[in-house]
Amino acid sequence: MASELWAGVGSALAFLLALVTVAFNHVKIKLLINNITSYFNQYKQITIPEYGAECFQRSDFFVTIEAYLSESCAHGARKLRAELGSDKKKPEISVDDEQEIKDTYGGATLWWYAVTELPSSNVISFQPTDEKRRFYRVTFHRRFHNHIVESYLPQIIEKGRAIIAKNRQRRLFTNNPSSRWSSYQERKTIWSHVEFQHPATFDTLAMDPTEKASIVDDLRAFTGGKDYYTRVGKAWKRGYLLFGPPGTGKSTMIAAMANFLDYDVNDLELTAVKNNTELRKLFIETKEKSIIVIEDIDCSLDLTAKRQDKKAHKESGDDTKTEKKEDEDDTKLTLSGVLNFIDGLWSACGGERIIIFTTNNKGALDPALIRPGRMDKHIEMSYCRYEAFKVLAHNYLDITEHQLFELFGEIQELLEHVNMSPADVAGYLMRTEKRDASVCLEGLVVALKILKAKEDAAVEAK
Repeated sequence: MASELWAGVGSALAFLLALVTVAFNHVKIKLLINNITSYFNQYKQITIPEYGAECFQRSDFFVTIEAYLSESCAHGARKLRAELGSDKKKPEISVDDEQEIKDTYGGATLWWYAVTELPSSNVISFQPTDEKRRFYRVTFHRRFHNHIVESYLPQIIEKGRAIIAKNRQRRLFTNNPSSRWSSYQERKTIWSHVEFQHPATFDTLAMDPTEKASIVDDLRAFTGGKDYYTRVGKAWKRGYLLFGPPGTGKSTMIAAMANFLDYDVNDLELTAVKNNTELRKLFIETKEKSIIVIEDIDCSLDLTAKRQDKKAHKESGDDTKTEKKEDEDDTKLTLSGVLNFIDGLWSACGGERIIIFTTNNKGALDPALIRPGRMDKHIEMSYCRYEAFKVLAHNYLDITEHQLFELFGEIQELLEHVNMSPADVAGYLMRTEKRDASVCLEGLVVALKILKAKEDAAVEAK
C-alpha cells in the first residue's frame, strides 16, 4: 500500500511539473511570436482604459479623449451615440463603439478605435460596470512614437479638457450621511448632486458697488494666479468668510461667485461627517474649479470650545480626562481636523478651489479658524443701505431713482438710520397685479418708519 501511495504522489508531481513546463514554454512561445511580429509590424498601439487605478472612478485620460474625439473627429465616424444634454434640449453626440476614427498630426496618421470587451469568465472585476470594459485604442507608425507621446497626446488632453469645461453641466453637490456609504461603492455615493441653476449674479446682488468690485477683482486674481501660488509655495485655493445678520445675502453671494467663476458648488454639511478621516475623503473627492461651502459654521458643530477645554484640563492637572477626551476626538470631527481640511497637507490635493464659511456671529468662531491663510478675505454682509436698495429697486421694479425721486429720497434718509436686511426690503418690493412700483415703495416707507420708531423707543428706554 505504501509503495502504491508513493507511486501516486510521484505521478501527481510529475503531472504538475509537466504543466509548469508547458506553461513556461507557452509564455516563451508567446513572447517569441510577439517579438517576431513587432519586428515586421511597423505600427504601434496605445490603449486607454475607461477605468484606471481608481477602479470606481472613470479615468480622466479616457474622459478627455472621449470629449476630443466626439467634438473634433465625430464627423468621420459612421455610428454615433446621442444623449440628452444638460440643457434638456440639445443632444450630446459621441462616437459609438467599434468605430474607426482617423486623425492627423504633424505628418502622422492615427487611427482611433472605440472598443468594448467582456471580461473573461476567470477574471474577478470590482469595477462599477463589471459586465463590460471600454477602451480607446490608437494606432500609428512607430517612427512617430516620440512625436505622438510627447506632443500629440498632451495636446489633445488639453483640448479635451477645454471642451469638457465648455460643455459641462455645473452641479450643486451635498455630502451623504456616513450610513449611506458602502465599502465597494464609497466613491460613488459620497456626494450627491443636482444641476446648479441659481440665477444670482454680481449685477443683481444688493451690495455697495465698490465692495462688489473689490470682490470681483479678488476672484479674477485668484483664477489667474496658478503660477503665482506655485512660486510662493502655497496650495491654489482661497478662503472667504461671509459674516453678517440673517437675510443679508450670504447665500446669494456664494451663487454669484459660482456663476461668475463657472464653478461647481459643494455644500458641505458638517453634521453628517462622522470624523476627520471622512472629512479628508470628502475633500479629495471634490473636483477642481469648485466652491466648498460650510454655511453657519458656528452652528454646524461645537468647534469653538474644544481647544479651550483641553487647555483648561492641562492647567488643572487632570491628565486622565485630557487623554480620554483626545481618544474620543479620534472618532469624531474636531476643530483640528477642520483646520487641516482648510490648509493642511491634504488641502494641496488638486487645485483651483475656493472654501467659503458663513456665519451670523463672527465673534463666536475660534480665531485659528478664520485667520489669514485659512479665511483669506473677510466679507461683511451688512444691512440694506441706499446703494444696495437701488439695485433691489431695479431688480424687482425695473425703476431708477430718477423716476420716483421723492420716494427714493425719503427711503435713502430712512435707510441711514434703520437696520433692515436686503431680504426684508425685497419682500416689500415684490410686485403683484394690484401693486405698482409706487405702491411698493410707499409700503416700504411705512415699514421703515415703524421700524425706526421701535428702534428710537428702544434707545430711549435704555
